[in-house]
Amino acid sequence: MNTKRIIPCLDIKNGRVVKGINFVGLSDAGDPVEVAKRYNDEGADELVFLDITATHEGRDLLFGVLQSVARHVFIPLCVGGGIKSLDDFSRVLATGCDKVSINSAALHNPQLITDAAQRFGSQCVVVAIDIKFDAEQKTWFAYTHGGRNKTQTKLLEWAHEIAERGAGEILLTSMDTDGTKAGYDLESLHAVCEVCKLPIIASGGAGTMEHFAQAFIAGADAALAASVFHYQEIPIPALKQYLRTRNIDVRL
Repeated sequence: MNTKRIIPCLDIKNGRVVKGINFVGLSDAGDPVEVAKRYNDEGADELVFLDITATHEGRDLLFGVLQSVARHVFIPLCVGGGIKSLDDFSRVLATGCDKVSINSAALHNPQLITDAAQRFGSQCVVVAIDIKFDAEQKTWFAYTHGGRNKTQTKLLEWAHEIAERGAGEILLTSMDTDGTKAGYDLESLHAVCEVCKLPIIASGGAGTMEHFAQAFIAGADAALAASVFHYQEIPIPALKQYLRTRNIDVRL
């Protein structure tokens, strides 16, 4: 049985951790370094650092903030936001980070996935997919620029291509459930797991410990959350103990 991972997410805007609902209505959730140190100490398996406005604002990642965070955590760190080239991959990995997440750039230039996997190894390449369900077409479409722009790329076709191009992992975020605390979008998660054998990180909607269990049962290899961890509504050690009672293998 594969060990499942619990991953807090630091959404960064203007150098601060923020959290919203359905990708809007952002509120301050603390200093990135202090929040990251707490997760490191609480036993998180990995940490995701996303500069959520870098692509929309057409600027580079906030490397100063990233470097401060990287110096204080000793768990795997995945970084995304404004990554557009192999040089950007190199700069991020040079800070000591373990993985790089790309979203808008991958949709604009899918060859970047292939080139990054070949140069840095698949284990470094995480492709993030932000999705919304289209009721008329009865499928999910990918969005770019922090959820601002809808593409005509369908989720399942894109997930298959991502795997074919050599990515190591998919970070799947449902914009429909993000921040709602009503549970992960299990339907889209299950659908992706059926067509793609890459490890999938479920994201968007965690509100209870049971929601994490549901995501893992649906096929997720890792579950990402923000607000329930930021505001200490669900302590990570308690969550892992709970998952053990559900016969879900996690690292204590």
